[in-house]
Amino acid sequence: MNYSSDMARVKTSRFLVLILMLFFPLLLRGEQIIVKLATLAPEGSPWHELLVEMGQKWREATHGDVVLRIYPGGIAGDERDVIRRIRIGQMHAAAVTTEGLTEISRDMNVFYIPLLAESFDELDAIRDKLFPYLNPELEKNGFKVLNWADVGWSYWFTREAISTPSDLKRLRIFNWAGDYHSAELYKKAGFHPVPLSAVDVLPSLTTGLVEAFATHPMIALSMQWFASAPNMLDLKWVFMTGAIIISNTTWESIPEEYHQDLLVVSDEMEDRARALLPLADDALGIMREHGLEIHPISAEDRKAWLEEMRAIHPLIRGTLVPEEIFDRAIRLKEEISTQKERAE
Repeated sequence: MNYSSDMARVKTSRFLVLILMLFFPLLLRGEQIIVKLATLAPEGSPWHELLVEMGQKWREATHGDVVLRIYPGGIAGDERDVIRRIRIGQMHAAAVTTEGLTEISRDMNVFYIPLLAESFDELDAIRDKLFPYLNPELEKNGFKVLNWADVGWSYWFTREAISTPSDLKRLRIFNWAGDYHSAELYKKAGFHPVPLSAVDVLPSLTTGLVEAFATHPMIALSMQWFASAPNMLDLKWVFMTGAIIISNTTWESIPEEYHQDLLVVSDEMEDRARALLPLADDALGIMREHGLEIHPISAEDRKAWLEEMRAIHPLIRGTLVPEEIFDRAIRLKEEISTQKERAE
């Protein structure tokens, strides 16, 4: 009997058993799932940091099985580009504003109705009754909403100060490239839209190709767009709603045992996002220190804007915003206005 040979075989067997004990759980779990998520949020911005935190919590909740890989600052393209990339499998998820959501469902254009809400109370009253119609439409078109995220109100930033719709009609305004419905609507209403991608906005403002844009103060600051448009009209134009979405295909590839935990983490991020809303005031303060002028709006001018927007409702209904969801939103707005008048 060869004692040395037998001992060598025993040691080898023990080593193989040890290897199996260490790696068998990993074999059972299968391959790691990489979820590629794109966002326009600049790296290091509060919104980007929230996504990083969400990714860390996803990794913990799935014991490392699901990894969120974030592509910030528009490096994966504009939001419409990202949605198209998700559809062909190049990306899997995105943190997008209304702009990206409208590429999935035209119903999401309802949030582009100007001056639809003038306070958070009005906004919540309208949105809470619209979401039951919006979520199923997004899912039917291949996407699951992980959470909704409030971005905040957008305002008009311009090279020269404006007060009325007539003032804005004299300027060339930024319009998202690919958003043909909005561009056509602006033209019919007497405005001058210039379709651009996000990366082209800053040089276009610098050269004067574009003279005005409507966006959230944090975006105006983080993208440095305000430097060439140092005037802001203090009029809540539209409320920017965002969402973190994932393709149904990618979501279904994640083991079902993890779904609830991932949704809980995503819900936490929804609450955290709303807590960022006061940062708009901080952004305005920083921009004011660097030359931004905020122009208050008179009651007379506000009335002119409201009348102008009501006048273009027929242009919006059935073109930019599908008739059914448009009618629901306007009816809710009218109910709120009636209640407010009675209370006064």
